[in-house]
Amino acid sequence: MSNGTATTADLDLQLEKHRVELTGYCYRMLGSSFEAEDAVQDTLVRAWRSYEKFEGRSSLRSWLYRIATNVCLDMLTAGNKRARPMDLSDSTPLAQAALAPRPDNTWLEPVPDARVLPATSDPAEAAVAKESVRLAFVAALQKLPSKQRAVLILREVLAWKASEVAELLGTSVASVNSALQRARATLAEGNGQGAEGAVSDPLDEEQQKLLDRYVAAFEGYDMAALTALLHEDAVMTMPPFDLWLRGTDDITGFMTTLGAPCAGSHLVPVSVNGLPGFAQYKPDPEKGGFSSWAIQVLEISEGRITGFHCFLDTARWFPLFGLPLHLEGEADKTE
Repeated sequence: MSNGTATTADLDLQLEKHRVELTGYCYRMLGSSFEAEDAVQDTLVRAWRSYEKFEGRSSLRSWLYRIATNVCLDMLTAGNKRARPMDLSDSTPLAQAALAPRPDNTWLEPVPDARVLPATSDPAEAAVAKESVRLAFVAALQKLPSKQRAVLILREVLAWKASEVAELLGTSVASVNSALQRARATLAEGNGQGAEGAVSDPLDEEQQKLLDRYVAAFEGYDMAALTALLHEDAVMTMPPFDLWLRGTDDITGFMTTLGAPCAGSHLVPVSVNGLPGFAQYKPDPEKGGFSSWAIQVLEISEGRITGFHCFLDTARWFPLFGLPLHLEGEADKTE
C-alpha cells in the first residue's frame, strides 16, 4: 500500500472499503448518525488530499482512524453532548405529560446497523460490535471526556493495543492506560439505565416470539397484551420531545390518550443500533394508507421489553433507513 502508486480508482476503492467501520467509530464518538457520516466524508476527503504525504509507516486503516479521531475531536470541541431523555430529567407522571421538543442536536440519534456494522465472519467480533452501538452504551460514552471516549472505543471495542492508541493520539502508553481506567470507572458508575445485555445475536427463539407478540399487541393496540410484554419498570422515550415515561401504567395510559392516533398502526422490522426495531406507520385519515410516524428501538432483558424508544423525526429517519414516508392501503390490516 505504498504511496504514489495508486491510481485514482484504486485509491477510491481502498478508502471506500473503510467507510462502514469508520462510520461506526465516528457514531460512537459523536452519538449522531448524520454527524458521523459528515465526519467520515471529511476524513476521506482529507485522506485523499494528503495521500501523497502518507508514508506507509502505519497501515492505511490506522492512518484513516487517526484522521477520523482528529475530525471527531474537532467536532466535539463545541461541547455538545448528545443524550437520551432520561439522561436530562426525571420521568414525568402521565397526569403531567406534555410534549415539549428540544433541538435536534440535544438527542442521541438512531442509526441503521448496515451503516455502522461492517460484515464479519467472527461471531464474537460481530456481537461486540452490536453491543457497542446500542443506545445505552453510546449514551454512556457521551458522558466521557472526548479523549477518554476515543481511548475506550479503540481499546475495548476495536481491540487496538495501548501502544497503537498512544501512537494515534500522540501520547504515552501510560497516559492511554490511565485514560482507559478512568473511562471504565465512569461507565461503571453510570451503569443503571437501559439494561440491554440479554439481547442475543441473532435473536433466540424466545426473543423472536416476544417480538412477534409485540407486533400483534401494538398493531392490534391491545394494551393488556402489551402490558404483559413490558417490564414493570420499562421506559418509553420520544425524541425530539423531552418527556419520558416509566412503568406499564403510564406507558399504556399515554398510548390510549395522547398517543391514541397510533391505534391501527403498521410495523415494518428494521435493524437499528444492534437492537430489534420497527418503522411505525400510523393510519393517515387524509391520504389513506399509512404515514411514517416513528423509528422504534426496543431494548429487551430477561424475556421482557425494558426500553421502548420512538424517534419521531420521520423526514430525517425514514430516508436514512431507506424507507418510504407513506404506505398505500391495508388500513384495516389484521394479523
